[in-house]
Amino acid sequence: MSDQPHTSQSRRQFLLSLGAAGGTVALTGTLPMRAFAADKPPAITIGQVAPMTGSAAEFGPYYRDAVQLAINHVNDAANEVFGGPIVSKLVTVDSATLPTTGVQAARQMVDTQHTPIVICGWSSGVTVAVATSVTIPSGVLQIGNGTTSPLVSVLPADAKADLLFRTSASDAMQGVVAAQLVNGEIDPNYKFKKVSTIYINNPYGQGLSNAFAAAFEHRGGKVLAQVPHPEEVQPTYKSMLSQALKDKPDLLLILSYPAHTIAICKESRDTFNFTKWQFADGNAGIDLIKEVGAKDMEGQYGTAPGEDTSTQSYKDFSKNFLAGFKYDHFPPFTTCSYDAGLLACLSMAAVVAKGATDASKITGTVLRDQLREVANGPGDMIDGGDPGRTVDMLKALKAGKKINYNGVAGPCDFDKNGDVITPVNIWKYTATDIETVKMVAAKDIPAA
Repeated sequence: MSDQPHTSQSRRQFLLSLGAAGGTVALTGTLPMRAFAADKPPAITIGQVAPMTGSAAEFGPYYRDAVQLAINHVNDAANEVFGGPIVSKLVTVDSATLPTTGVQAARQMVDTQHTPIVICGWSSGVTVAVATSVTIPSGVLQIGNGTTSPLVSVLPADAKADLLFRTSASDAMQGVVAAQLVNGEIDPNYKFKKVSTIYINNPYGQGLSNAFAAAFEHRGGKVLAQVPHPEEVQPTYKSMLSQALKDKPDLLLILSYPAHTIAICKESRDTFNFTKWQFADGNAGIDLIKEVGAKDMEGQYGTAPGEDTSTQSYKDFSKNFLAGFKYDHFPPFTTCSYDAGLLACLSMAAVVAKGATDASKITGTVLRDQLREVANGPGDMIDGGDPGRTVDMLKALKAGKKINYNGVAGPCDFDKNGDVITPVNIWKYTATDIETVKMVAAKDIPAA
């Protein structure tokens, strides 16, 4: 297997720019198949914006390496099927978990790297800012790998462009499951009547807080306060905690990122003597156990758009990822990152299979036009996560067959808004780790 860990240089490589290449290419079933053994296929650069520093720095390396694993799988398969790699490189830049930094990084990519596709991002605030300011105006295809805000489904800038997709489910679903959990519908011994939320003031935090509040009050619960906090890490959260806790909630739902959450939990405990918390995907980090302490974190619950860990695709991905990059665990959205990377590569494979020879003419819209073709039915459903099955997918595309990629996080069938539907997991902290307690299948999640 060629997916070896990055060198220290490649781990710190910064993405200088991302752009839609000029020109167009017609892609129809009538194009002649190329003699792949005779010459090399075209290859594109894939860009990625990831939180390598800032409030979610814990997560960035996992997401980068998951995309790299997908590229490794596809390039190994492309060497066999097409006679050469179809992705020249992955270039990853740091968003610092902030929209302004993410926009600057993406704009640099557009100016110099000329990549037609970018995986971005983790944090809906970064995703929306990059899409609105950079990728959509530039005709670049963007796939979110940890983007959950309901706003993304109806983003005005993408209404006609259809250039923003995501491999993680909307928080419209997670908000309902979080409300079910708090309401005792999942565990009768875990039930609360009065809840406050404290959330990061961006599309992710606001969208999830509102989705939870609507679903919880629909069930007869009482949301006492919804208190926002800034995206940049603050020296203190006492004033915000005072607002959230003043009416004595039974539970505090914290919808934020790890660095904020560590400070919030410490002050909640040390200043307000309050330790009954519930979390979500954004703060599902091991660092909380280390920094806040196992005594207060063990047994605390959370929710996250998840995956079915019983599937073969998930098991194969987990084995290959942990072995290839020497990790002992991975956080939420690592599977979604692999799916985003593999779908980007499969779109490129479909373009190559239909006769493209000039990488400079493979634009974001050209790749976009193939994305639903490889992700949605009809077609042979083939699971991700495994190098051998990746070869099968490329062979099918080269033979002119349709495929229906089944992701390691779950089905990747994109709807008209570029959304997918995945399960939602309920998890809890142990003394040393995070464990999944229950998977709620998408079909079992009520609309409200």
